[in-house]
Amino acid sequence: MDEALLRSLTPSVLAILVRRGADFAAAEDAVQDALVEAVRVWPADPPRDPQGWLVTVAWRRFLDATRADVARRRREDRVDEEPTPGPAPAVDDTLQLYFLCAHPSLTPSSAVALTLRAVGGLTTRQIAQAYLVPEATMAQRISRAKRTVSGVHFDQPGDVATVLRVLYLVFNEGYSGDVDLAVEAIRLTRQLAAAIDHPEVAGLLALMLLHHARRAARTAPDGSLVPLAEQDRGRWDTESIAEGVEILQAALARDRLGEFQAQAAIAALHADAPTAEETDWVQIVEWYDELARLTDSPVVRLNRAVAVGEADGPRAGLAALAALDDPSSSSSSRAFPIPRHAAVAAYLHERDGDLATAARLYAEAAQKAPNLAERDHLTRQAARLNAHRSR
Repeated sequence: MDEALLRSLTPSVLAILVRRGADFAAAEDAVQDALVEAVRVWPADPPRDPQGWLVTVAWRRFLDATRADVARRRREDRVDEEPTPGPAPAVDDTLQLYFLCAHPSLTPSSAVALTLRAVGGLTTRQIAQAYLVPEATMAQRISRAKRTVSGVHFDQPGDVATVLRVLYLVFNEGYSGDVDLAVEAIRLTRQLAAAIDHPEVAGLLALMLLHHARRAARTAPDGSLVPLAEQDRGRWDTESIAEGVEILQAALARDRLGEFQAQAAIAALHADAPTAEETDWVQIVEWYDELARLTDSPVVRLNRAVAVGEADGPRAGLAALAALDDPSSSSSSRAFPIPRHAAVAAYLHERDGDLATAARLYAEAAQKAPNLAERDHLTRQAARLNAHRSR
């Protein structure tokens, strides 16, 4: 049984049912039933048209469920008009399904879960394992999300930016359970790129590929984090880097710059450097300036402070960091606490030779770290500097 084929067909089959008039929740249930039937039947009797087979079986499951629901008798006219079995229509509604799963009425966590279920074809158990929550909890989250979007008209225009944010959330979850969410996010973004010609979709795909290319070098054999400057660049995936750069260059050539293209450009400059010392930090600062103009994000300005520190020296980086602490700034860290602010300050103070302040800030950053690996890394940095000072 080709599980990858089933997962790739799931969104188009679901979209066809919704286009025919099934509400989202009922359509998704019917598609899941059809997938179970495919797993049972296909090994012995593979269909010539897999998508058409799934559409036919899923539609019949939907009709059976609808007929059994006395409260829905008002739909009988539509029920009696079952489409003739045959090849699936050529119209691809996959893009509308992306929009539906990232509808503004959904919370980010619900949009991610629904996207993985409806577009990605993952099971509730797989999604629950990936997010380290009980399966029953994830089932309730997905069920609520399906009910929320069931009344949304399928042909309403969607927001590409919202879809991209959802996919990037999936990508940043990395790996947990038996599902590699980073790989899954790349697959879904490729699928989206095939459905819509949009430079920011290409920018996100390039960004994912460039980041994912460094994955093998990010951790040591003992599981500890390896900072970018210390990574073995020979372990980077050069094919993914080449593909990411090619996709990015085509997107930038369209002269419709967006935040994901700018982030991908920064990632490409890191990937292009043979060694950490040869990184073009001046150009990276320029790209952060572009990104800051696009987003005015405090996280972007924090990362820019690091780049400034590398390009112009740690004092300049600390000055850029101080600007984030200005209460009059729209991106002030005082008004909105910025993740990893203390870690960046520690790094810049260490480079400036103030080891006591750096050690204190590393310890402070460790207490605020979002995960165990990062906390351990920052704790080791603080211990290293304290040991050096005590000599």
